[in-house]
Amino acid sequence: MRLKGKRVLVTGAARGIGESIAELFAAEGAMVIVSDIQDELGQKVAAKLGECARYIHLDVSKEADWIEASRQISAEYGGLDVLVNNAGIAGILETSGPHDPENLDIDSWHAVHQVNLDGVALGCKYGIRLMKASLSASIVNISSRSGIIGIPFATAYASSKAAVRNHTKSVALYCAEKHYPIRCNSIHPGAIYTPIWDAMLGEGEQRERAIEVIASEIPLGTMGEPKDVAYAALYLASDEAKYVTGIEMNIDGGILAGSSASPPSDDV
Repeated sequence: MRLKGKRVLVTGAARGIGESIAELFAAEGAMVIVSDIQDELGQKVAAKLGECARYIHLDVSKEADWIEASRQISAEYGGLDVLVNNAGIAGILETSGPHDPENLDIDSWHAVHQVNLDGVALGCKYGIRLMKASLSASIVNISSRSGIIGIPFATAYASSKAAVRNHTKSVALYCAEKHYPIRCNSIHPGAIYTPIWDAMLGEGEQRERAIEVIASEIPLGTMGEPKDVAYAALYLASDEAKYVTGIEMNIDGGILAGSSASPPSDDV
């Protein structure tokens, strides 16, 4: 029960890494607020978790949604102890593109940044306000290994995730200087098998071969699971990490430790 009594908000929690974080946090004693724009999926996640969870609609790119979410959380829970800014898009499927630096479509660029960067900035803004009265609070921002290295054909995604990495440090220092009981850290997953890969991997034997190729280039020899990221988030959210703020934690099977760090153009 490492999060017993903690009030937690997880964005983008309807599937993938966000869903896994919500499940693990609930199992560790937290009261979890599941949020997403995919209402049906998000409601199913909250229902699966039972009485320790509830669902709210939250488009992280819209400040009005954050204001309403803050109002609900204040009214029902009196504040917040943990915020996981997980919601994000790769942009390749969600926008018209292209996303390379020479031909990038500026509207697609803005759309990716509105979700991945503005969503995190707004989350931190309203999260800080909800957490200032907590005894021990934590913001966990989900960035990416793509926020540390370049991605030639997904520049908006890489740029947005790099900005999340830096904004995390600014928030950490701001909260420390204000003597707020709030820590802020970022997690940088790489090669985690989630639904975002479906369109890139194909089906059947093609999918199996694609996974084998990806795994062969990872030092630990396999793709990661959403729960691998969830356990990292659990540590940073818990009071075990009370002296940890402003760091970046890589969950990538060792990719960033060596020369294979640069992924192929469609691997974000």
